[in-house]
Formats: sequence, C-alpha cells, structure tokens
Amino acid sequence: MTVPFDSLGAMAIQPGIKTGGQGLGQQPIVPGRAMAGATGSGETLPRYSVAELNGAIANLLERGFAPRFLLEATVGRPQLKKGHLWLTLSDGEASITGVVWASQLRRLSYEPKDGDGVIVVGRLNFWSARASLAVQILDVRPALSTVLRQFERVRALLEPEGLLAPERKRPLPPVPRRIALLTSAPSSALADMLRTASERWPGTGLVVVPIPVQGAVEAAIVAAIQAVGEHHRNLGLEALVLARGGGSREDLSVFDGEALARALAACPIPVVCGLGHEDDTTIADLVADYRAATPTAAIVALLPDRKAAQQALSQCRHHVNQIVRLRLQSLADALSRQRQLLQRLHPDERLSQQRTWLKQQLQLLEALSPQHQLRRGFALVHDRDGRLIRSVDALGKGDLLRVAISDGEILARVEGVEPRREEQGAGSSPTLGHLG
Repeated sequence: MTVPFDSLGAMAIQPGIKTGGQGLGQQPIVPGRAMAGATGSGETLPRYSVAELNGAIANLLERGFAPRFLLEATVGRPQLKKGHLWLTLSDGEASITGVVWASQLRRLSYEPKDGDGVIVVGRLNFWSARASLAVQILDVRPALSTVLRQFERVRALLEPEGLLAPERKRPLPPVPRRIALLTSAPSSALADMLRTASERWPGTGLVVVPIPVQGAVEAAIVAAIQAVGEHHRNLGLEALVLARGGGSREDLSVFDGEALARALAACPIPVVCGLGHEDDTTIADLVADYRAATPTAAIVALLPDRKAAQQALSQCRHHVNQIVRLRLQSLADALSRQRQLLQRLHPDERLSQQRTWLKQQLQLLEALSPQHQLRRGFALVHDRDGRLIRSVDALGKGDLLRVAISDGEILARVEGVEPRREEQGAGSSPTLGHLG
C-alpha cells in the first residue's frame, strides 16, 4: 500500500504496512520452485537461483516504492567517478549510497559537499546482477542547517572587514528620479513593485533588470549588479532594488554568497533589499544600505507617498498664502504711512501749515496789543511830556494829561487826585483806565 508523501508527487511506504498483504516468502509476489523442507515437517519452501532471487527483490522494491520520494540526510564522502557523483546519505543511524548521473549532474543548481545537510528528490535503483541498492538523486537542495551554516560562514568572513557595519550604510535619496529593479520577470514580486511605485510616486522612472533568483545564479546576479553600477550615470539611476518574492529560507541561499555581498557593497548607488518574507534575513540584507521585509516594502521605503506629499504641499501653500497676505498688509500699512508723511511734507501742505501758524500768531498778537485793550473801553494816560502815567502819585492838581482812546486822544487837566490804595493789587494797572 502506498500513500502520498509531498506536493512533488513523491510516494513512500508507511512503516508496518505490507505490500499487497504478502511477504517476501509468499509465492504470489515472489515466484520460485517448491522444494521439500529440510526440517522434516513437510513444509514446502520456494527455491531460487541467484538471478531469480535478485529479480524477486527488484520486483518487490519496484512495487513497494513510489517512483519518486523525498529523503532528508547528511552528505558524506562525495566523489566523482566517470562523471557521476557518488556519495553517502546518512541520518546518523543508518546510511545508503546515493548517485547523481552525469546527465543529471549538469542540470543541478546545487552540488552538495561533505557534511552538507540536504533534501533529496530520488528514486531507488537496484542492480539485480549484483544485488546493489542506491538512491538515484533526481534533484537536491541544501537543508536549512546547511543554509544557516553557509550564512554564518560568510558573515564571519565579511564582518571584520566592516561590510556589515551600520555606519557604512548610505542614506536613501529622498525623491529618486530613477531606480533600477533587479528581480525575476515576469513575477508577482515585480508586478507588486510596479503597482506600488505607480500609486506612491509615478514621477520616478523604473528600469527593470531581469535576473534569475533560483538555483546557482549568484554569478548572473553579480553581473547584473556590476552592469547597473557601471552605467548608473548614463541611466540616471539613484538607487538599486534587489528583490525576490516568497519562498523557503533554502531558496534564498543564493543571496548568502560572498561574491554577491561584495558586489552590493561596491555598488556606487544605495541598495535596498526586499527578499523573501519578513522573518528571512540573508547576507545581502545585512550588506544592503536598507533592508525591507518584502519587495513591496522596498518600494515603500524608497519612494515618497504622493498623497502625503500633496497634503504637506497643501499645508505649505496655506502657510505661504498667510505669510504673503500678512507681508502685503504690512507693506500696505507702511506705504500708507509714507504717503501721509509725503502729504505733510508737500510744499502746498507746508505753506498751508505756515499760513495757519501765522494766522494764529497774528491773532495772539492782536489779542495782546494795547489797541485791542483800547477797543474794549480802556484808555492810556500820558503827561504833557508823553510819559505814561502808571500811578496817581505822579500827578498833581492842574497837570495837563493826554488820554488815548480807541479812536483818538483827549486833552484834560487834573482837578484832583483820589488814590484807591485798597483796590490796588496784583494785576491792577494804573496806566489803563476804563472810560464809561
């Protein structure tokens, strides 16, 4: 009885289940010639030649195992013989011989080394002539333990050189005019990146550089990175994105290579890596200037958000309008003050002001002049010599006086003097008298 083993269609026998319900000694599966038993019990045993026995074993194996199956093991003592790769597959408790035929070896993307943990897609090969059993390896890939060991080996090699140091990371361009996308094409990762770039910042030009991302393709990826670095000025490139969609950690092992790490470190423009899933970390991620969790996240990290930029621009426009309005109002107020000053300094205005001032001064002089007092009914008294009489003490009976009033003079003679000393005080004037 056989049961499915994995998505590749491999099959395996479940432990403890007999094939067809019959064992090796049952004639319906293993034909042979009957012979009398040597125990004297009358038991009949099958009889074989060596070729018949080996043929029966081959028939049993062919019927009991699926055409393909998966095998997880550790590789031991790999060696080439006549172009074929022979090795031992072991799990620590048992071992079996494995072989990769020369025709298949040329198509493998990974050639295992001694001590590597591997996952093998294989089938059983049984040579009846010598009863020799081996696993024919159809495909092989490194197990996670081998991938992690390679990761640590390259990391230990590059870290002392400072290639993984945070201080050597270059800042990403704030608004790149053109970037290079290194990924497989066509692929879902490329489609996601193109869509995200169009939504976030369609003004950035995209140069798609198709690369293989599966198998022994490190040399091809390195060549693509070096070509981008050589022509980045002519193409106007400001950043490089190295991306690969999902997959197992084993599938990402190509990005753990030393040559790839050095090519990324030597790239003249900033490098963003978006490889696999968020939890996957490769040597390329550590060397890159920025590590993104996914290819889409790499575009998000590299390109600004158009909507956020539009909102910020709108706010800036509002602030600028406010500043301009305030500035224009300030200039208008200053201009108004200057206009008022010019008006005050205009010759006509100055003349008008001077006329007003002179008029006020004339009015003041007129108010203070003696003639004004005379018009109010006061009079100026002089003696015959023209001296102004300021006190009655300066007069005597019979003195001649000249009394000036508003419209002329009166000649008079003093008949008598009557002093009024009790009425004299501050502000009284003996020279002015009220005629009434």
